[in-house]
Amino acid sequence: MPKLSRRHLLAGVAALPLAAPVIARAQTRQLRLGVITPVGHSWNDAAIRLGEVLSQQTDGRLTVGVFPSGQLGNEPAMMQQLQSGALDMGIIQAAELGSRVDHIAAINAPYLVRSTEAVARLVRHPAVLKLFDVLPPQTGTIGLGWAITGMRAVFAVDPIDSIAGLNGMKLRINPTPVFRDFYQSLGAASTPISTPQVFDAMSNGQVDGLEADIEFSWNQRFDKVAKSILRMNAVFMPAAAVASGRVWAALPPKDQEVIAASVRTVLDEQIDSLVSEEPALIENFRATGIAMHDIPVEDTTAIVTEFDRIWLPKAPVIEQLRAIGATL
Repeated sequence: MPKLSRRHLLAGVAALPLAAPVIARAQTRQLRLGVITPVGHSWNDAAIRLGEVLSQQTDGRLTVGVFPSGQLGNEPAMMQQLQSGALDMGIIQAAELGSRVDHIAAINAPYLVRSTEAVARLVRHPAVLKLFDVLPPQTGTIGLGWAITGMRAVFAVDPIDSIAGLNGMKLRINPTPVFRDFYQSLGAASTPISTPQVFDAMSNGQVDGLEADIEFSWNQRFDKVAKSILRMNAVFMPAAAVASGRVWAALPPKDQEVIAASVRTVLDEQIDSLVSEEPALIENFRATGIAMHDIPVEDTTAIVTEFDRIWLPKAPVIEQLRAIGATL
């Protein structure tokens, strides 16, 4: 076998790219997603599922790193990170977005719908998805879809069986302006308590009750510090899956399409799962023996009129949302 000289060897190496081109690997990217809910909550599960779906759709090129339980800060902090591009995506409550944009706050208006099944249909309606149009110019984020909770209830330390029982209560509610105005119109005093402290605050009398959704309340077992549950069937708390506007603008259009489609897939799963599982959670509460009461529709007419007097000038789209809700 003839011996190759150094000159021939170098010449052969130089010719390799022409004779056998190297196939470059597509660049991989992990999208960072923040959410305030803890591990085990359906929003957190949806975020994890998004990573799985994206990885499947892109052969591992796009993945998602999920930061639950407010690891990246509270929602205002995450919004700042989204605006700067330091955070790629987030699942942000309508309460936080609505505190910045009244148009978005409209989705928290009371009695748009009166059941979790209707909530599921409402958040998929084109007009409700169109609420996101205001987000890019006003918040620097891109809305990709809604996750939901079920209709919220009041867990009261003392027995109550009607809306009248809320009058004078020190009630821990989400501090969003819509919820504040709604419950203040019922005579309740909004009492700010951080979520991890609510159980103890109800135990020691610091607050008279809590307003929350059924899924979260069962996980936290608020029935152990409450004597009655008033199912308001008035408000729910959706959360928007959002992307940083800065990050989104830098993504190739095909990546935008696959991310948007993957988000729709996992949010549909989250919504359908919550709707199917909530009846069992309600039965879990009933099985504890705690008193549970529903609010008759006829008791809410004046409440809606008073709320709309305050909020329709701020968010005229509420009128359209009520019309849609009436058909669901």
